[in-house]
Amino acid sequence: MRDAVADLRRIAFLLERAQESTYRVRAFRTAAAALRGRDAEELARLHASGGLTDLKGVGEVTARCVGESVAGEEPVYLRRLEDAVARADATGVPLAEAALRLREGLRGDCHSHTDASDGGSPLAEMAETAIGLGHDYLVVTDHSPRLTVANGLSADRLRRQVEQIAQLNERITASGSDFRVLTGIEVDILDDGALDQSEDLLASLDVVVASVHSKLRMPRDEMTERMLTAVANPNVDVLGHCTGRMVTGRRTRPESEFDADAVFAACAEHGVAVEINARPERLDPPKRLLRLAVEAGCEFTIDTDAHAPGQLDWLDHGCARAVACGVDPERIRNTRDLGGLLRR
Repeated sequence: MRDAVADLRRIAFLLERAQESTYRVRAFRTAAAALRGRDAEELARLHASGGLTDLKGVGEVTARCVGESVAGEEPVYLRRLEDAVARADATGVPLAEAALRLREGLRGDCHSHTDASDGGSPLAEMAETAIGLGHDYLVVTDHSPRLTVANGLSADRLRRQVEQIAQLNERITASGSDFRVLTGIEVDILDDGALDQSEDLLASLDVVVASVHSKLRMPRDEMTERMLTAVANPNVDVLGHCTGRMVTGRRTRPESEFDADAVFAACAEHGVAVEINARPERLDPPKRLLRLAVEAGCEFTIDTDAHAPGQLDWLDHGCARAVACGVDPERIRNTRDLGGLLRR
């Protein structure tokens, strides 16, 4: 048998090291304190009877970890944290330095908005800012029509934007720059997993980010099926802000519930990148899910989801999270040049 209390304390330590939320760290430390002094046989009996969660301070997640410990197995939660630490520390480079190197290696941003939907600045200004930041490319991904609150683009408006991007790229090329604006969309994943735009139009775009924006509290099984259907669509390139959470700001919002193992396995199978959303109020996915996506073999994009020019400089937030969770830079699509990004 393993020392279950020591395993809980180690999980708390590693969560704290990775700058996870205080409440999550506290949950494991509280459970460890509640179980201190109980021998392994007693913990095994409590686990077998389902009585662990009857103890004050022990929840379902911590009880599952204890059950794995008393069975002589390293808790899955702990293993994922240890694996992420091993990957992040393998080069011996401090996390802050590694994050800076990753940021320097990013070639562009795959999720941004203009004033055509709910962004605050026109297409040309967003492109000019991206050039100034040293990007090689910027994907413009304004919203799709169902998201009326964000002035989502109808098919006709999206086609006009594609034409505007082509004209802007001609001017940029004429100026002697190799920078390129890429066509894209942040398409809504509808309740049944269908996408909020015609398949032919989606197929013509450079990058399609698919995101859930409605009914975020849908039951877990239904949300899982909804996301699996969307991920299986051959036109989807990136799964955007997968939990939909909001962690700061005027309106916070909890995570959507879904089978993360199944969804990330589907992303890996279908070649859909999991977005590491760098907006400070999103920071989505949470680190525990980001580690799970790493373990599932997913690829990633690190995106700002910028709605204004200054927000295009938010990539640092995503880089720090990627490094902390052991994401291999070779699995981050926007570390690649334009040809590499568009090759699937």
